[in-house]
Amino acid sequence: MDSGLKIKSNCSLDFVSLGALVHRLDPGIIPFRKSTECKIHVSGGEFNVAANLSDCFRMNTGVVSAIVNYPIGDLIFERVRAMGVKPFFKTFKHNGVNGPNMATVYSDRGLGLRPPVVFYNRSNEAAALLKPGDVNWKEIFGDGVRWFHSGGIFASLSETTGELIIEAMKAAKDAGAVTSFDLNFRAKLWNIWGGEKKAAEVIDRIVQHVDVLVGNEEDLQKGLGIPGPEVAAKSKLDPSTFFGMIDKVVAKYPQIKIVATTLREVHSTNRHSWSAVAWINGKTFSAPTCELDVYDRVGGGDGFAAGFIYGLLSNETPETAVKLGWAHGALLTTFPGDTTMATVEDVKSFAEGGSARIQR
Repeated sequence: MDSGLKIKSNCSLDFVSLGALVHRLDPGIIPFRKSTECKIHVSGGEFNVAANLSDCFRMNTGVVSAIVNYPIGDLIFERVRAMGVKPFFKTFKHNGVNGPNMATVYSDRGLGLRPPVVFYNRSNEAAALLKPGDVNWKEIFGDGVRWFHSGGIFASLSETTGELIIEAMKAAKDAGAVTSFDLNFRAKLWNIWGGEKKAAEVIDRIVQHVDVLVGNEEDLQKGLGIPGPEVAAKSKLDPSTFFGMIDKVVAKYPQIKIVATTLREVHSTNRHSWSAVAWINGKTFSAPTCELDVYDRVGGGDGFAAGFIYGLLSNETPETAVKLGWAHGALLTTFPGDTTMATVEDVKSFAEGGSARIQR
């Protein structure tokens, strides 16, 4: 089946994303109010997809972002290089006191009946200062880019970041790249400067230039301002609510070819049922449901997006692309941190029905 996408070949980069780079402080299962030490994970919803596609799926990827020339910026830059992602950065100088800063995300892992808790320090964030005109898109797209991606987290950071995404989407379309957008609605971020109404206004203008949308029914409702169907889903694994909204999405944005999302039923912090679904060029596809023993749930959705995009870029069938996304997202929850530690062989084995039996 044709996905409806026109994907170029023979480009210097398979994938480029635009978004904020952050560092996440992780005290493990200890709540921050009692923690004495933390691990540091480099992250960012848009960056994570580029890093996963590079490190696991061996694709040529890049990330457009802001970096600050102080030790935290150096730490983040090192991790970008280690994941094999080509940097396209606007550099800011730290004044030694109050920034500009690389944002900090705080997130413990929770345990059992105690959920993870996420909060931020995005004060004077360098990425929020990015604006139209800051990026040389002709240079980035000049040697060819097959796929361009951004997301709702970056769009929510300031009044200029959404405008930069729109500028980038237009440049990507002019260059013949497929465009995707992960709605990733975060109420805490949007509430700082306008809430759901502002989110819907900004994201509406972005999605007019998008081929592939990633987001669940809540993202579609709050990010796009599209009302949900009257009949609620029977469970979090029931895709009926999601699929019931697709007609409204496509009526509003007729250029959309694909809408995809993960499905997750949370039994406890460390035990989830996991699946994924996609609407692809008029037809629906579903992955199996598996039971996850979750080590760190952060980044699972970005893991799905990376595997799904890899499948589409590799000319796999829609069914296989959904399974690859589902499998990689599942595996990612078994690792610490926000980016992948899996190999493409691990992903394909699980997608094809592999088990957790010991490999000798």
